[in-house]
Amino acid sequence: MKWQSLLPQQCILLIPCLLMALEAVPIDIDKTKVKGEGHVEGEKIENPDTGLYYDEYLRQVIDVLETDKHFREKLQTADIEEIKSGKLSRELDLVSHHVRTRLDELKRQEVARLRMLIKAKMDSVQDTGIDHQALLKQFEHLNHQNPDTFEPKDLDMLIKAATSDLENYDKTRHEEFKKYEMMKEHERREYLKTLDEEKRQREESKFGEMKKKHGDHPKVHHPGSKDQLKEVWEEADGLDPNEFDPKTFFKLHDVNNDRFLDEQELEALFTKELEKVYDPKNEEDDMVEMEEERLRMREHVMNEVDINKDRLVTLEEFLRATEKKEFLEPDSWETLDQQQLFTEDELKEFESHISQQEDELRKKAEELQKQKEELQRQHDQLQAQEQELQQVVKQMEQKKLQQANPPAGPAGELKFQPPGEHKIEEAPKHPAGGDQPLPPGHIQEPAARTDQVHP
Repeated sequence: MKWQSLLPQQCILLIPCLLMALEAVPIDIDKTKVKGEGHVEGEKIENPDTGLYYDEYLRQVIDVLETDKHFREKLQTADIEEIKSGKLSRELDLVSHHVRTRLDELKRQEVARLRMLIKAKMDSVQDTGIDHQALLKQFEHLNHQNPDTFEPKDLDMLIKAATSDLENYDKTRHEEFKKYEMMKEHERREYLKTLDEEKRQREESKFGEMKKKHGDHPKVHHPGSKDQLKEVWEEADGLDPNEFDPKTFFKLHDVNNDRFLDEQELEALFTKELEKVYDPKNEEDDMVEMEEERLRMREHVMNEVDINKDRLVTLEEFLRATEKKEFLEPDSWETLDQQQLFTEDELKEFESHISQQEDELRKKAEELQKQKEELQRQHDQLQAQEQELQQVVKQMEQKKLQQANPPAGPAGELKFQPPGEHKIEEAPKHPAGGDQPLPPGHIQEPAARTDQVHP
């Protein structure tokens, strides 16, 4: 996982900083001495994802607020405390009707999105129980009691939620990295259990050699020190190390020309140091660890330089840091391979948690298997019933066919007459001398004798 892809760059606390940079006065630099191409004037800089689940909503609100001239002017003069205290949020009542209408629309879309996600979450966990507190936490960045209009309270809640979440963001990432390292060690030990004594010793020896090889790297300069920045100045910027100038250095690495070094711009300064320790071609070098090392370096510099804790470094803050003793004579920097990332007790607790999760998954798998077998049984039963029904239907069709086509005799005659024809053929005829009177003048002839032989 590339940790830097989730760097928290855009927060509503940073709006004034972004706006104040519009009329920045450039520092004179001899661009002919700089390797590579600089930032193109007017080119749009894409801000990376903050990693917040409401990142898109946050960006859209910022973009809409920037379109209002009054609010824009207030942002330029507001300080961080005014923004965090909620004083700036009350200025929302003075923005144009068009801006408020657009903000209302954004809020309705966000509420609809959250409701859809929560419904999907509830449907997926209905059998295991619902954590209602966790669901309500999804609405902490807006006033869900008023889902139709964007009010000053919504802006205040968005500011406070983003501030809190971004402050805890790095902490969460450190915890995830720690779990990653413990999982690696857990899987290694579990693998060793599957080997015989000889193979286990061979594997342990190989692990020790790789660990030693990884730790055998050039000295890493203290992040943010003069030696570290001069190395970037010389190797990355292609400038004479004897002409190192902090003010020029700041301007060179303010990639988007906003007069601030943000977190991503700072992290880019540590690439040369990280290349001393990590190589993606080496089996012993873990790129996840490299990104954690980059994060540690950036946090360290921010803690030392970022005086107002707005997650941005101004030129004034940067120059002030270069005057400190730590800038000229820093302590040595300990890389991750020189630190104990977790204790045995922490690893045991982690493994116990994994074991518990595996048991729960096993039980769930058994339940699913039983459900599958029951569904298969019902399916087989339905199939049997369907076959019986098809047999009955087939028998009924054969019976109907037999009734419609009665069997014939030896000479082809029907063995029985259809009902209508039988009545016509068997209708009694009136023989001579019957009850009916003969017509006048008619003389009845005597019946022929059946025993008389005619020649």
